[in-house]
Amino acid sequence: MSKSSTVTVRETPVEAVARATTGGLVIHGENFVIDTDERLELVDLTDRVMEYVRKFQIKEGMITLWSMHTTCPVFINEFQTALLADIREFLEHVVARDAEWRHNNPEQSDCDRFNADSHLRAL
Repeated sequence: MSKSSTVTVRETPVEAVARATTGGLVIHGENFVIDTDERLELVDLTDRVMEYVRKFQIKEGMITLWSMHTTCPVFINEFQTALLADIREFLEHVVARDAEWRHNNPEQSDCDRFNADSHLRAL
């Protein structure tokens, strides 16, 4: 049996849109994909989220965002050039990609993607 890591494939994909109403409460859920090109990339989702606020004419309530992948965190911060550089440098400094992480060691882990740094940075 291969120790190769696998990608989770759902028998029934997550619905792109889900909606429920109870009393005066409306719950609306949507999935969207963010494509990235770099191993460590910071993406501003503000405009995308505000499109939904305008589209559904949300006047009060809350929006909840979460990632469906373990190496992709969602966090709130300023999207300012110098700060983005600081965040990137901080993550590179605190969690070195080439460190000897157990998750990357075939004797201790069944993952062959060598992505321990991505999981740790997602913290």
